[in-house]
Amino acid sequence: MNGVLAAIRCRGLPRAAGVALLIALAATAFAGQRVAVPEFRYLVDFSVPVAEVVPLAHAVILATTLFSPMADLEQTAAQPMSRLKAGYVTVLLALALALSALPLLTGATAQVYASAARNAVGYLGLAMLSARLFGSGLAWLLPLGMFGPTLLLGVDSANSPEPWAWSLHASSSTSAAAVAATLWLTGAAAATTGGPRQTERAEQ
Repeated sequence: MNGVLAAIRCRGLPRAAGVALLIALAATAFAGQRVAVPEFRYLVDFSVPVAEVVPLAHAVILATTLFSPMADLEQTAAQPMSRLKAGYVTVLLALALALSALPLLTGATAQVYASAARNAVGYLGLAMLSARLFGSGLAWLLPLGMFGPTLLLGVDSANSPEPWAWSLHASSSTSAAAVAATLWLTGAAAATTGGPRQTERAEQ
């Protein structure tokens, strides 16, 4: 536990969690609002609650903390770092789920929270994978690369989410839940088996 706490401090997680908390509180104030999906191909009337979209921001912000300024020392540590990294990504998941639950305080339904939690899991997985491949400063790349097409092309002519647009599906969708879980497991494996690439900003 001491190792996880040290990792939390040196990676700047408290500051990132504070920023994510501010976003979550702002989203909580608009928990009753919905975000229209501007489908480019069809004339549709599809929208999702704000609470189901905000987990994207939580995932990106939290994943930026995967870079450690003491990465060189960690690589030479006597104790294997895989267990510590596994504990750290679990903390990130718990934070993302807790932040996604705040709209419940202002009337969001359990179904909305279930969808928000699923999206937090999936987008955090994508953000961790992005941090591993492109650097923690670019943790947003894969999540936004997925969210953009989902927002613009994710609804079919029958006003229903496309099969691949998992983050738009109802909370009861088992396929969407399976995709989100797979993304998180993939991202967690990438984050725990190696450090994220250092971006140019991090190196400076």
